[in-house]
Parts: sequence; C-alpha cells; structure tokens
Amino acid sequence: MIELIDTNASGIAAEFVAARVRAGSPAMGMVMTLVIVVDEDGAPDAMRVARQASHEHPARVLGVILGDARGTGQVNAQVGTGDGWTGETALIRLKGEVVKHPESVVLPLLLPDSPVSMWWPSDPPPEPSTDPLGRLAQRRITDAAAAVRGKGKAIHAQCASYSPGNTDLAWTRITPWRALLAAALDQHPLKISRGSVTAERISPSAELLVAWLADRLKVTIERKTSKGPGITEVVLETREGPIRISRGDGRLATFSSPGRPDRPVALKRRQLPELLAEELRRLDEDDVYAATTRKLARMHVS
Repeated sequence: MIELIDTNASGIAAEFVAARVRAGSPAMGMVMTLVIVVDEDGAPDAMRVARQASHEHPARVLGVILGDARGTGQVNAQVGTGDGWTGETALIRLKGEVVKHPESVVLPLLLPDSPVSMWWPSDPPPEPSTDPLGRLAQRRITDAAAAVRGKGKAIHAQCASYSPGNTDLAWTRITPWRALLAAALDQHPLKISRGSVTAERISPSAELLVAWLADRLKVTIERKTSKGPGITEVVLETREGPIRISRGDGRLATFSSPGRPDRPVALKRRQLPELLAEELRRLDEDDVYAATTRKLARMHVS
C-alpha cells in the first residue's frame, strides 16, 4: 500500500497505474467498481469484507471516509494491489470542504464502461438514491441490522425511501429462509390460513420476512419475539397441520410438515462477505424486494 498525502483524484488514478506496473499486470480484468462509505473505526472491517467478496467479483474498491467538513479541503489515500485483493483498492480520507462534494473525488476513479455498486456498512443516508455518491451507483447496498442510529426503525426508513437499485443485507440474510419456505409450499400445495415469524425483538430480516409472506400468501402473518439468534421459527398454518421451520441455534433447522417425519436442514447464519458477494451478483432491480418494501411500508403505517 502506498500512502498519498494531500493528493487528488488524478494522483490516486496515477498510483493505480503505477501499482499495476509494479505488479507486472497492466490489465487486471476488474468487472465493477465498489464504493464503500464508512467511518474511520469501521474501515478496517469493511475493507476486509470487501476483500473477501472481491474473490468472486474482481473490482476496484474505493473506501471513502468522510471526515470533518470544516476547514480547507484535503484528500489523503492509501492505494495498492495484491495482499489478497483480486483488483485495485484505495482507502480515501476526505477532510474539509471536499467532504461536501465527495463525488468530485470518486467520479474520476470509477472504472469506465462498468457497473458501480455502493455499500454503506452502517448508517446510510436518509435516501441512498439521492445521495451525492449514491447517484453514481446502479446498486446501493445498506444494512439495517448494522444501523447505529434508530436501529429499530432503520429498515422502515429504507422501505420508505426505496428506489430501483436499492437493497439491504437484511433482505439478503433471508434468502435461504425464502428458498426453504418456497420449496416447502411446492411440496405441500395447501392453502395457508395464517402464519407467524419468531425472531429477536429487533430483527430487520424478520420484518422483511413477515412482509414477504404476507404479500405472497395474502394472509395475516404474526410477528413474535424470541431470544434469537436472528430468526428462530416460521410457522404456516394449514387445514392438515402446520408447516414449521425451527432454528434455535443459528445453524441447523428442523423442518416439520403435515404427514411427514421431521428432518434436519442446514440453515446457518451467513457472514458479511457472503452476503455482500450475493448482492454484487445482480445489478438489475429486485422486483420481489421492491414489492416487499411496499408491503412493509404499508404495514408500518397501518
């Protein structure tokens, strides 16, 4: 990693070229730009997660730390390749006036003719799609479960400000749950009369799962509370008996259905690198997530 003090976008871009030459790889086959907006304390963990995700998606990764907006503008950066990265990386620290216009530094560093994804590991802007940096991206990734401010309302704020291209890792976390429930209903084409989702008191993923089930099944889905971890049980009631998925340890679930013996199902809670990699696989609008956000927004208002 090369340290650049009081630099600019041109200086960072020149160092990217120099780093590729030093590595003996003038062309690196990167498929996208990933921009991470993070604070100083969260930067090491966020960059580590991005590095692991980049093994599946070679990218130019730009970490952006927005510092104090007072005073004269200054741009400092750490730029490099290698060390476990499959592409290029820069951790950019902004101070002073330039904090109000971060896009002026980031825009010239985006890979040409390739998609841009934006990730806020903790507190995102109120409306990611209208944020100066968010406007640069086709995919905007937030994480309501990692919110520091207003944790209990974070997913509702994201649903209220939904725009095509937005997604949240709380939604990504329930991909295995949704797949298992869809498979269960394929095996048991029974009419569902009602259901319930049980999870920790504050669980954005549980709120989304309730909304998804209610939207798809057109029945009342009750939200119940447990000690966790995460989502611990989903029950769908039918005339022949309940379809039940219980996961008390965050790793192995028990799948119960009418007229069949219980069976264990792997349902491990996934880590951030896997979640981020999943979201980077698609850049089009997620229509199912869009419908779920609308449903949750309506349920929250009512």
